[in-house]
Amino acid sequence: MFSVIFPGQGSQSVGMAKDLYDKFSTVKELFLRADQTLKFPISKLILDGPSEKLNETENTQPAIFLVGFSIFQLIKKDFGIDLNKAGYFAGHSLGEYTALACAEVLSFQETLNLLRKRGKSMQEAVPIGKGGMAAILGSTPDQIEKIINENEKKYECYIANDNSNGQQVVSGKLADIDLLMTDLKKNNIKSIKLPVSAPFHCKLMNNATKIMENEIQKSDFKNPINTLISNVTNEEVKDSSLLKGLLIQQIESRVRWRENVNLMIDKGTKKFIEIGPGKVLSGLIKRIDKNVITNSINSEEDIKKVNIND
Repeated sequence: MFSVIFPGQGSQSVGMAKDLYDKFSTVKELFLRADQTLKFPISKLILDGPSEKLNETENTQPAIFLVGFSIFQLIKKDFGIDLNKAGYFAGHSLGEYTALACAEVLSFQETLNLLRKRGKSMQEAVPIGKGGMAAILGSTPDQIEKIINENEKKYECYIANDNSNGQQVVSGKLADIDLLMTDLKKNNIKSIKLPVSAPFHCKLMNNATKIMENEIQKSDFKNPINTLISNVTNEEVKDSSLLKGLLIQQIESRVRWRENVNLMIDKGTKKFIEIGPGKVLSGLIKRIDKNVITNSINSEEDIKKVNIND
């Protein structure tokens, strides 16, 4: 069995999907539709940059979705490979929106508009320069939570992403992140501050939750044609009425990616096909289980190597 996975923020780069855009009308048409839907040239931003503008959260989120969704449709329409035969769909944070669109829960236009608003509301939830994130290497969620809980009067930090064995990400105010990093160093645990402008997936995102709750509730969700794995609950989801609530919760909740991958493997997944820019998720999966096969799809050559039958 194979499962399809979709990356989140951090996988973007200027020029992503350019070769596919230049060669295939399927991709070009979707890029044009995205420009028309968002009423600004996101396609030019993806293809030509500048990177500073592409890396602004309100642009990054719809851009990564557009690339992933376009590649998915290209594989289906031009290469005749039906990825909807997958056992599961899952995405990392904003990647869940790509999964929902590819599983026909949300329309292309609705997903683009939601992600543009999601990115803007998440960026504005905490003033720039006040919040941040740090990656912690070679530890476990339990060890990190123990240090945070023992120092709760000194600083307030949260595990935002449980990405793989030995890689977690924490969120908080920058001053609190600095204090936590000092304590981690005392415990011989390595940490690296990430180049992000907001503390995602923690309660500091509460203003974004309020905005997105309204936007998500009024959106038209259909039941998925594929079984989805939720970042929030690490459970299978097949019901559109549950998906709305989970997407709202997801903004402040931990991304349980390591658990998501282990669940899909436990349920019989032998191969993961990563659709979208970069190879971040494939790298994380190899840390979780070296025995599974991973394919990252970014180019025509990558698509030609896809085999959903073995």
